[in-house]
Amino acid sequence: MDLGQLNFHHFFYFWRVAKTGHLTRAAEELHVSQSALSSQIRQLEERLGDALFERTGRRLVLTDTGQLALSYAENIFGLSQELLGRLQGRSAGMVRLRVGSVATLSRNYQENWIRPLLSDPTVTLSLESGLLDDLLHRLLQHQLDVVLANDAVPADADRPLHCRFLGSQAISLVGPAAAWRGRTLRLPEDLQGVELALPGPRHALRGQFDALCAAAGVTPRLRAEVDDMAMLRLVARDSGWLTVLPEVVVQDELRSGVLVKVGGSTRLKEHFYAITTLHRHRIERLEQLLAGAPRRARKHAGQPEDGEARRPARGA
Repeated sequence: MDLGQLNFHHFFYFWRVAKTGHLTRAAEELHVSQSALSSQIRQLEERLGDALFERTGRRLVLTDTGQLALSYAENIFGLSQELLGRLQGRSAGMVRLRVGSVATLSRNYQENWIRPLLSDPTVTLSLESGLLDDLLHRLLQHQLDVVLANDAVPADADRPLHCRFLGSQAISLVGPAAAWRGRTLRLPEDLQGVELALPGPRHALRGQFDALCAAAGVTPRLRAEVDDMAMLRLVARDSGWLTVLPEVVVQDELRSGVLVKVGGSTRLKEHFYAITTLHRHRIERLEQLLAGAPRRARKHAGQPEDGEARRPARGA
């Protein structure tokens, strides 16, 4: 069989049926009758000379040949979706970079990461935040180019993703300067009964902090738990409570002297990742951001760049 004998319209229908695992649901999505869809799948199987599905109850399960065909369909139609996404909203000489960020990630960190693009007149940025699973779905549908997250995501057959480590930052205990300037506390040993605002349970940092307190036999007094880092920043600034968070979240307040660092722990760290699809169009500006991320992470964490003398950190 030569390439001209492969009906890509039928192949597209196979892809949608394989993704839903259900003939009726795929027919509704494609706005065709179930019988017409079934007929076109059979024609494709005849062309390929092998069955693509076997029925298990009410569901269609891919055969070995079906699994192989799906892997190629993912590349073919995934890249087609990416092409449409790249063309959408494109203007002459411009590159559109679509960045998703999990809601629990510091907006200051995100801004630091994209800062090299803010003065680039050839780049149009699209920034959105949300839940990790929703963002990954949009990434796999090629509606985003990269997702920034504070949790690593493993790749598997159903989610062909690449997770790149961008850097990490130690966690600090910060408080209002009027009450805490010049004072220090050990984290977590000195936090028994201390009023704290903490990242919410969905944040990767929270589990680390709770485990550290439990191991030390310490029970702080929880006054607020906040998923959104922008809101946690406001709570840290205005509540009068101590707050446990990455310094990058309150970098401006630390530099202005509104907040001060009261303590810290290298046993608590937030890690940052950039997630992309394995098969994607290479966007030069995105590749430059990914390549420069570890250096920028050190710089914004107050750590020296290669070749620099070590100096005290001013903030995150």
